[in-house]
Amino acid sequence: MKTAREAVELTARQSCFVDEYLVDMNATQAAIRAGFAKSTADKKAPLWVGKSRDSCPEGMRHVWDAVNAALKERSARTRITADMVLDRWWSIATADPGSLTQLRRGCCRYCHGDDHLFQWKDEAEFSRAMDNADEGKEPSDEGGYGFRPFHTPHPSCPECGGEGLPRVYAEDTRNLGPEAKMLFAGVKQTKEGLEVKMQDQAKALENVARHLGMFTDRVDHVSSDGSMTPKPTIIELVAPHDDSEDPATT
Repeated sequence: MKTAREAVELTARQSCFVDEYLVDMNATQAAIRAGFAKSTADKKAPLWVGKSRDSCPEGMRHVWDAVNAALKERSARTRITADMVLDRWWSIATADPGSLTQLRRGCCRYCHGDDHLFQWKDEAEFSRAMDNADEGKEPSDEGGYGFRPFHTPHPSCPECGGEGLPRVYAEDTRNLGPEAKMLFAGVKQTKEGLEVKMQDQAKALENVARHLGMFTDRVDHVSSDGSMTPKPTIIELVAPHDDSEDPATT
């Protein structure tokens, strides 16, 4: 028994386009890999997989049918639904970045030192400072030990005035909660140190809006002779109508 996709009559190149589109969902690149001319791939291929069948040229609507049939069959096969994808996008868009990284104001070196004198982390740190100090300029350990940069600033500290110092804090990725896991996209070593990468929340929210039809993309084409000239895309935000703000109803 034929699948829904196999029931659609396609040329070898069109069938290849459908297969390639399923790889990365990029119509232009899929058309190029399938052997179509670059001009066709740039201008026409996006219409073959557009949101509306009516926006697809009549001579290629069977390709639109094949693409959508293939997507439905893949969804059924993998049990991945549009609702599942939408839910993940929404979770990323609304996750709290503070669950992954934070800017914290921690104490300065004088906040919790004895009599608000300079406080060292431990004896080892003090010993290193002694070894590197010039003669006659040896540091003192009268402020004691136990400095921890993320401790709360002392409100009476004469050095920082109780404001502390800003420091970046990142959660241990082994212990991330569900919300932080949604945002976490890896760690990169830079010249300044480690950079925690996050998922693009603005893009995730845009994906949600598009999925729900809150954006309307319009592209006008001239196709009477089979050629299509794309015009600038106009993106409109579709907002709910509120009669309370309509002068005609007041």
